[in-house]
Amino acid sequence: MLSAILLFGWDFAMRTYFPEDETPANMASREDAPSARADGAIDVGNGSAGIDAPQVVDVDTALASADRIIIDAPEILGSINPVGGRVDDIDLKTHRQTVEEDSGPIRLMSPAGTPGQHFAQFGWVGEGVALPGADTPWQVIAGDQLAQETPVTLGWDNGQGLSFALRFAIDEHYMLTVSQAVRNTGTGSVALRPYAFINRTSANASKSTWNVHSGPIAASGEGVNFDWDYDEVLEEGPVELGNGTDWVGFTDIYWLSALITQEGQGASGAFRSTGGETYRADLIYDPINVGAGQTVTRTTRLFAGAKESAVLSEYANQGVENFNLAIDWGWFRLIAWPMWQVLIFLFGLLGNFGLAIIGLTLIIRLLLFPIAQKQFHSMAQMRAVQPKMKALQERYKEDKPQLQQEMAKLYKEEKVNPLAGCLPIFIQIPIFFALYKVLLLAIEMRHEPFFGWLRDLSAPDPATILNLFGLLPFDPPGFLAIGVLAVLLGFTMWLQFKLNPAAMDPMQQQIFMIMPWVLMFVMAPFAAGLLLYWISNNVLTLAQQKYLYMRNPQLRMQMEKDREEKLRAAEREKADKAQE
Repeated sequence: MLSAILLFGWDFAMRTYFPEDETPANMASREDAPSARADGAIDVGNGSAGIDAPQVVDVDTALASADRIIIDAPEILGSINPVGGRVDDIDLKTHRQTVEEDSGPIRLMSPAGTPGQHFAQFGWVGEGVALPGADTPWQVIAGDQLAQETPVTLGWDNGQGLSFALRFAIDEHYMLTVSQAVRNTGTGSVALRPYAFINRTSANASKSTWNVHSGPIAASGEGVNFDWDYDEVLEEGPVELGNGTDWVGFTDIYWLSALITQEGQGASGAFRSTGGETYRADLIYDPINVGAGQTVTRTTRLFAGAKESAVLSEYANQGVENFNLAIDWGWFRLIAWPMWQVLIFLFGLLGNFGLAIIGLTLIIRLLLFPIAQKQFHSMAQMRAVQPKMKALQERYKEDKPQLQQEMAKLYKEEKVNPLAGCLPIFIQIPIFFALYKVLLLAIEMRHEPFFGWLRDLSAPDPATILNLFGLLPFDPPGFLAIGVLAVLLGFTMWLQFKLNPAAMDPMQQQIFMIMPWVLMFVMAPFAAGLLLYWISNNVLTLAQQKYLYMRNPQLRMQMEKDREEKLRAAEREKADKAQE
């Protein structure tokens, strides 16, 4: 009853007291000019392109300008806005919005003022000199389309002896390289600070949970910083990361936008709210002096794409510190990472991630087989000394401390370890949680089918029992959306408990009988791939139990004897009630 109250009551309470806000967010606010603040910190404006706060435009309208510079790379399609020199239009060619083949590509970046506002801007900060800003109309001086083989260069002259250039290049994946150059044709030196920032709305961000981070992300020599989320940045004000920032940006579960510092150059990172639900990640280089006749360049890389583990590792090998750790594997990284590599290998062999999960389950069971043998041996020993244990319990039932001493002495004499049977359970916990993280975070699993109705192993089982697998025109509430896989999970776990020796404590017996069906409700909303793993694990455990019972006939005989005693006890109880 308590379990039922928890399952039904939790969902009701969340929907009643914490409803999701479906009101469109206020996406933008008016931009301030870049300037140096009185406290010496750098303010590069809020990056909203001078749009009044209430104004929200659709993407098609915002992209209507014919002057945009097209981006057409192997995995990215989009454009650069020459006004402000912004990268604000990026679609990911190789990732679609839904499981449907014609659902269209994922839109990662969108212009300022649109519902999905998300863009990058590059510029300079200085005093007493005209500098390019968000409204600056840059001129194309080289290239007409950004592609892997053809970079594009934009230029702007301030009419005061300084000419600026932005050179954009892109690789075969998701990395843009932006070189910010300033040439001084005047007679005196000029002090400037190059900067870059990413501005985005949190309205369409992935939900950040206790085990998966979504929001601001940064890296330095100390590792990757997952400490801040959007609400904390809003409440606590600008977050200064200090000098030595390697890269900074925003992450979702599957997507990442990040600015990567030029190697060997000092730069500071920061996060700040820019009003409404918009936030900014800043990367500001140390000051540079541009002498007369000199040209100074700072090169910043912009990653805007999917968090594919192989791609992130490739960039890490190229010198982007800790970039492979942008995927928040968590505490179980030492287990999750090798597990993911095995899954990728099996997928290459079998061509189906569902079969790869089953293959991984088989490998894990084989690796744990020696431990399972010890577990069953321990169970057999416990059954063998059970009569002596019952005798001790009868003899010392009024003296609990003495009973504990005598039982410890019995365990020592018979060389029985009562905790040995728990070891496989404790080993399975980190393995299960690591696989849960893999299925949750690995974008390579996204929209990967198994067979039949299971078209996305990273999503819950869509075939729910209560609407007759979609035949009835309604969607059950989340706590009642019990799919086929959840039922199979409960049934196989029930069979597994039935094969185990019955617990001596009646309360434990009841718990073991109820637990499979409680877990059926609990696990139903989880990814289908995770349930597939658990079902496969249960089936293999059943086969393993059958085999080990054959190898331990004394345990099987004791189980049969226990069942006979239970039947006789039940018959006696029934007869006694009939006589009453």
